Amino acid sequence: MAVVFAGRGGHDRGMQTLLKLAGVLALGYALIVGLVFLVQDRLIYLPTERHMTTPERIGLAYEDVHLQVEPGVRVHGWFLPGPAEDAPVLLFLHGNAGNVSHRLESLRIFHQLGLAVLIIDYRGYGKSTGRPDEQGLYADARAAWEYLLEQRGYAPEQVVLFGRSLGAAVAAHQAAEAAPGAVILESAFTSGVDLGRDVYPWLPVRLLLRHEYDIRGRIGRIDAPLLLAHSREDEIVPFAHAQRLREAAPEASLLEMRGGHNDGFLVSGEDYVRGLRDFLHGAGLTRPEAEPPAGDTRD
Repeated sequence: MAVVFAGRGGHDRGMQTLLKLAGVLALGYALIVGLVFLVQDRLIYLPTERHMTTPERIGLAYEDVHLQVEPGVRVHGWFLPGPAEDAPVLLFLHGNAGNVSHRLESLRIFHQLGLAVLIIDYRGYGKSTGRPDEQGLYADARAAWEYLLEQRGYAPEQVVLFGRSLGAAVAAHQAAEAAPGAVILESAFTSGVDLGRDVYPWLPVRLLLRHEYDIRGRIGRIDAPLLLAHSREDEIVPFAHAQRLREAAPEASLLEMRGGHNDGFLVSGEDYVRGLRDFLHGAGLTRPEAEPPAGDTRD
């Protein structure tokens, strides 16, 4: 009997050790989950305050624009006139990092495609005040849209909404509320939850995430010519997101790029520019003789 009791005691001690280990692991996991929940804004929004340069460096004229969105939030941007007085305008909504000064090559491309451009920094980015959040970014884009219509005199059909990465979610939201002439969503994800699951498959993303950014839920409400531009080599937002967005909006055009998430438009070069030119011409927003840039220069 003594042998039996000793064995049972060893078994009990082993179980206690396993339970303690499981408790430690569960506590550690809970702490990680809680930390991610608290710092998620710092993982999503990566603003840079200091401007590295201005459009003058690449020979483009520009004007500083300041938009009072709400008390305590003043959004800064650049307005670049088009090559012709009657040029349509593109509202540029950039990704989650940096500021407007990191987008000079894109500004060059859009100018040479025959467009005027308004590019803004969301609240908390560059010279814009406030702190970024989902509803705030939507409000910033809405203020820029209203500025183009009310202060610059553009008709809605003269405005192209362009969003890259996180900016694609902001552009899709604005496009679903307004009636732009065309919409370009580049390197777009289906939703914040879907992308979060791709990046953090071991986390309960749906429970944690405060930022919805549901592009797939809005894309079907966009009543304008729509282009999805995405690279099969995108290492941050898998190409499958573009395929699912295309399923949700089968009338959309798809421009396949090469290269990574942040440099696909540069790596794709003239193929990218040609794809934009053909799409914009098909939407009646550019002239067929518009020429692509002579070369690529990184910001």
